Amino acid sequence: MTFVILLLAIALQVFLTMKKVVPFLSLLIVAILSGLLLGMGPSALIASIEKGVGSTLGGLALIVCLGAVLGKILEVSSAAEQIATTLINGFGIKNIQWAVLLTGFLIGIPLYYNAGFVILVPLVISITKRTGLPLLYIVIPMAASLSTTHCFLPPHPGPVVLVNAFHADMGKTLVYGLSIAIPAVIIAGPLLGSILKKMATQPVDLFGGGADNSRIPRPSVASSFFIALLPVLLISISVVTNLLLTDKENLLRKILSFTGDSTIALLIAVLCAIYFFGLKAGQEMNSIMKWVTDAISGIAMILLTITAGGVFKQVLIDSGTGNTISAFSATLQMPPLIFAWLVTALLRVTLGSATVAGLTAAGIVSPLVMAGSVAPELMVLAVGAGSVFGSHINDSGFWMYKEFFKLTLKQTFLSWSVMETLISVLGLIGVLLLHLFIK
Repeated sequence: MTFVILLLAIALQVFLTMKKVVPFLSLLIVAILSGLLLGMGPSALIASIEKGVGSTLGGLALIVCLGAVLGKILEVSSAAEQIATTLINGFGIKNIQWAVLLTGFLIGIPLYYNAGFVILVPLVISITKRTGLPLLYIVIPMAASLSTTHCFLPPHPGPVVLVNAFHADMGKTLVYGLSIAIPAVIIAGPLLGSILKKMATQPVDLFGGGADNSRIPRPSVASSFFIALLPVLLISISVVTNLLLTDKENLLRKILSFTGDSTIALLIAVLCAIYFFGLKAGQEMNSIMKWVTDAISGIAMILLTITAGGVFKQVLIDSGTGNTISAFSATLQMPPLIFAWLVTALLRVTLGSATVAGLTAAGIVSPLVMAGSVAPELMVLAVGAGSVFGSHINDSGFWMYKEFFKLTLKQTFLSWSVMETLISVLGLIGVLLLHLFIK
């Protein structure tokens, strides 16, 4: 019955979208009806909605808003255009997909997906405008690189949690993960992007539209790259410092851990952008603050839509849907790595969150690792691959991608959902191939 309700919820969301109901409202309606049909009482449902709002905004609100502000300043100051021009000149238009893929790969390793996404949005949109190339031709390699690092490569936080859960070797996981991630990101990135390039999309105005930047001196290439990548630099320094300085009471470690937090790193980058691209360029403070206001107002509906997606996810979790899936999976008899991938994939499709799916699956399949039937590093990668399978309307990443790039629901399913599923299936194939040589 749980599966039937989930399918009905997806069908209702599609129907409401076709009727032009904004996703923020339609997702709330679907979440409430799903919770009631899954047996939740009114008080429990309300509590779940509040928890979903809090957990989603708690991890996203400041990151998305600060990322939007940074993106807006990069756009108005022409720093994003400067970066785009440099990449185009360096790689050539024919190889621009690979430039975007490499940039996303480097940014995606230390950052959570959401933080990396909002940092790269102004870059890919600027490249699209500068080259006249189709939007999805540029966007898909960026999204694929971020998603691949999210599920396969430590020291990204997701794989690190699984490495600790399965007592796997971090170095081996990274090496095995790279051997899977590279072919997966090539197929799900540039190749898929080339297939989707004919899909017509509407023009995207970055974070609330343009502004008159004709009187602002164009920043240097060095300052443009430095400030745009400053959050990545601060977070990377924090990760390396935490690995080298094992004493948690070390003052330097505490300071760099603070500045390496995603929110703080973005805030520092925004303040630097305000000074170097605004005040130092001769702009008045009220003009700069208008950029900030325009950026946040431009992504307000996006943030609300993502929050409503988080509510839907939380309702599914609190209704016990995950336990139902886990119990169903436990009755299946199959090879451990395939079992781990399938459990995680079912949880991902049901619950929406890749992180929740991975952590829940880790608890289910841990006994298989303890029994020594498979290498723990391969189990990390199998669960990681399953955690990105079949992203759809209960995933906040689905709505972030859709709303930022102004895609229709159909276009999002045909691009984002296909990309995520492709990465997941290719990851499983890679894990099974490695299992032939690694025991």
